[in-house]
Parts: sequence; structure tokens; C-alpha cells
Amino acid sequence: MCEVTVNGRTCVVLMTYGSPATLDDVPGYLRRVRGGREPDEALVSEFRRRYRLIGGSPLLRITSEQAERLQLELDGLKDGCSYNVVSGMRFSPPLIADVLRQAAPEVGCVIGIIMSPQFSPIIMGGYVRTLQEAVSGLHRDGLALKMAEDWHLQPFFLEAVAQRVREALARFPGDVGEEVPVLFTAHSMPKRVIEKEPDYVRQLKETAAAVAELVGLQEGRWLFCYQSAGHTPEGWLKPDFADVMPELRNAGYNHVLIAPVQFLADHLEILYDIEIGARQQAELAGLKFARIESLNTSPLLIKALTAVVQQALARAP
Repeated sequence: MCEVTVNGRTCVVLMTYGSPATLDDVPGYLRRVRGGREPDEALVSEFRRRYRLIGGSPLLRITSEQAERLQLELDGLKDGCSYNVVSGMRFSPPLIADVLRQAAPEVGCVIGIIMSPQFSPIIMGGYVRTLQEAVSGLHRDGLALKMAEDWHLQPFFLEAVAQRVREALARFPGDVGEEVPVLFTAHSMPKRVIEKEPDYVRQLKETAAAVAELVGLQEGRWLFCYQSAGHTPEGWLKPDFADVMPELRNAGYNHVLIAPVQFLADHLEILYDIEIGARQQAELAGLKFARIESLNTSPLLIKALTAVVQQALARAP
């Protein structure tokens, strides 16, 4: 039975990391990311430089647009449910607790979706706790909370990424697209984190392999690697795309295509780490660079999110 037939609308909260709305917001954003610790001036300056180079992050706008498109898709189901789809950020306004509080009066069930198809209790646990605390803070008896966990092999999601890869390969001149190597990337993590939870890396690699199969990439033509490693002394997951670029050139390739399998929208890790950083690494290695278009409001992504909502509703709280 749909929650609306019991005690109110179903509120779907699309949750992501967040970003500063302006350059003046960078210090406060970094302070929240760092758990209240003040960022030093060098860190603030570096992040302001990066956001300035990309013209500011569009993440807040895109996540809001994803919520609007999902709202339309869910409304079209005519499944007896009444939905309210909102977007909330973990480290910047609009904060998860604030958007939920605004939606609360008419809500009988909350579904939380982290905007990353792969799920790790350690890495994503902060989102879960943040939403749980927000629900508890409403002091509403009988308010159900359901969390969508991993959906890294959701068919619509896989096809959405595969579609972007095909489109990018088709943009190469002549027959070049038939042999361009594809690097499927995900955000690197400290080894100490992944040693406690290897399933997260397994999910990332499964997504990459499934997309490669859909596109028809032969073994040896694609590789899973990492990006956006932190500048800390501890070990981070390898290989990084910076390590792979020279190897591709030495193997005789002249082009490379970057295809993130974890990020669902344009933001700093796409527009700076890939569009600027990976491009520079490719050009230094003598490779012509390209990346896939981000999913953003891809109709297939919205269908994937719709399926995730339906699966979450079908589960017990």
C-alpha cells in the first residue's frame, strides 16, 4: 500500500555533498566539511581559485533540476501515491534538515536517495545519520524513513552512462572513435577506508564493467581508475588517471575518453579535476582529451531514480 493512503505524502530527498553558492561562501562551506574546524587561508585561496576557474559549481542548480524532473516522472506514475521531491545538501544550503522541515507538514514517509549509485556505510554514513537526525528533529510519531542504498547496477542508470559514452565516441573524427581507450573513473579514497569496506570498490568496478559491456568495449580498451585524490601523506587508491595517461601514449594511443561512473552531475570534480586537471595530464602525455557529458537531467537517469523510489517504497522501513 502506498504511504499516501495511510498518513500523508511521500517525500523523496535527493542528497548530495553541496557546494558554495559564491566565492564568499567558500570558508563557511569548508568549515562545515571539516566538522567545524577553521580552514587555513591557503586552502580557502586554492578552492576559490578552482571555483573561479570553473565559473562556480552548478551542483545546487542541477540537483534542484533533477528533483523537478523526478517530481514530474513520479506524478506521471498514477500509482496512488502523492510525492514531494526535494533536494538537500550535506554541507551547504539548502541543508537536508531545512528542506525536510519545510516539507514535513504533509509528509507521512521520507525516502532518502544519496546521489551516488554506489553505496558504502562508512563513506555515505554521514548522509544516513544526517537524514535520521532531521527526521527525529521533526518529532513526528509514525513518520516512516526509508533509505535507498546502492543502485550501481540499475539498468536505466547503466544505459544512461553507456549512452553518454556512445555519444562521446561518435564525436571523434572518422574511425578514431572505434579505438579510443575509455577510462572509467571514480573519486579516490584513502586505502585505510577501503580496507575496512572493499564492497564499495567492487560496486564501482561492477558499474564500469557493466557499462563497458553495454557499449561493446573489448577487454583491453577500457580501464577503471581513480581521480581527485587528496593531498595527504597517507596512501590513496591507485591507479590515478595521471598515472595511466603516459602508459596509454606509450602503448600507441593518441586519444583518451574519460567517463565518470560515480558522479551524476557537473560539479568541481568534473569541471576542475577532469575538465582542467585530466585534460592537462592528457596533453602532457601527448594525448587528445575528451570526456563524456555528465548525466545531469538525462531522462534515463530520471527513470533510474524513479525505479529507486519504487524499490525503496516496497521495502519495510
